[in-house]
Amino acid sequence: MKAMILAAGRGSRLRPLTDSCPKPLIKVLAKPLIAYHIENLAAVGITDIVINLSYLGEQIIDYVGTGEKWGVHVSYSREERLLEVGGGIFNALPLLGQKPFLVVNADIWTDYDFTTLPKEPGGLAHLVLVKNPAHHLNGDFSLRADGMIVADPALSKYTYAGISVLRPELFYGCQPGGIFPLAPLLVNAMKEGTLVGEYYAGIWNDVGTLDRLQNLEAALNYHTTLRKIS
Repeated sequence: MKAMILAAGRGSRLRPLTDSCPKPLIKVLAKPLIAYHIENLAAVGITDIVINLSYLGEQIIDYVGTGEKWGVHVSYSREERLLEVGGGIFNALPLLGQKPFLVVNADIWTDYDFTTLPKEPGGLAHLVLVKNPAHHLNGDFSLRADGMIVADPALSKYTYAGISVLRPELFYGCQPGGIFPLAPLLVNAMKEGTLVGEYYAGIWNDVGTLDRLQNLEAALNYHTTLRKIS
């Protein structure tokens, strides 16, 4: 399976850090966010990785290179203008091939085990969902016991974690060069009964603001201290 790391965003809510540094290179405990993802992918045998680039993309290339230091091969999908998540993935499809591929947002931190993701999802997309964080209490989707993602007001809603396995067919009908989000494609798949997923209760953080970054580092330092004591 191939993987794509979404790394093209501007990260304006992390200013001033992102005025001179792309968000995927923001450090958590002295290590860039994107390094955690590459390490985790390599650890489960996913060695063919595509990274999309836009804002300060050359810095990401300078740091990641070919991926050789992690034992992986990295290709880059360049965006002259930011294509949003849906457009960015669609633009990278020639590099991702015809089989289902893993997608992970560069601006999250998680201990999720990528080996649990299906190589052949039961629908057009398989999403990892998490408990709604304080900044997104309304959530995104509901999840049935059989793994189907639905819009059911009787069920609890969860937040999309920015981790998924997508089939290229999800993007059929999209136009080259188009700027569009991923969410409408997922909603259409849900309406057609082809959106599935799972709930993850482990560590997950959306590193979208300075406060969230600081809170994440404080939590990780706390857990590290506990492990040392025990």
